[in-house]
Amino acid sequence: MTTPPTTKTPLRTDGAPAPAHTFHQGVRKGPFVQVSGQGPQDPATGEYLFPGDVAAQTTRTLENVKAIVEASGATFDDVVMLRVYLTKREDFPVMNEAYGAFVAANSPSGVLPSRTTVFVGLPREEMLVEIDAFAVAD
Repeated sequence: MTTPPTTKTPLRTDGAPAPAHTFHQGVRKGPFVQVSGQGPQDPATGEYLFPGDVAAQTTRTLENVKAIVEASGATFDDVVMLRVYLTKREDFPVMNEAYGAFVAANSPSGVLPSRTTVFVGLPREEMLVEIDAFAVAD
């Protein structure tokens, strides 16, 4: 017996910035949730926040990721992988501290998501960090 195909569904929430390009905030197919790369934008205005402050940018970015995960019906605790993109290697310790505080506070199971951190150029000069996520919902 085969299982019927699962519909791929775009995710949309006002709790995170609208995407500026040809993609959705995220996509869910079955239990799998992929969140598009998010930056430190205000969801209401689209304004990039906290210039030069990688800790505050990391927290705002993770709040955007969390809102999209929750729009899928999952929780942040369902996130199994986060990918962090940083523009400067020297920002790693400050990002890591802000990241660790947010992830620990939003992972009540105590099982933290896997993570990869990559140093890159980002689409906007004011962006010091971008983060995407992969979750598996029950």
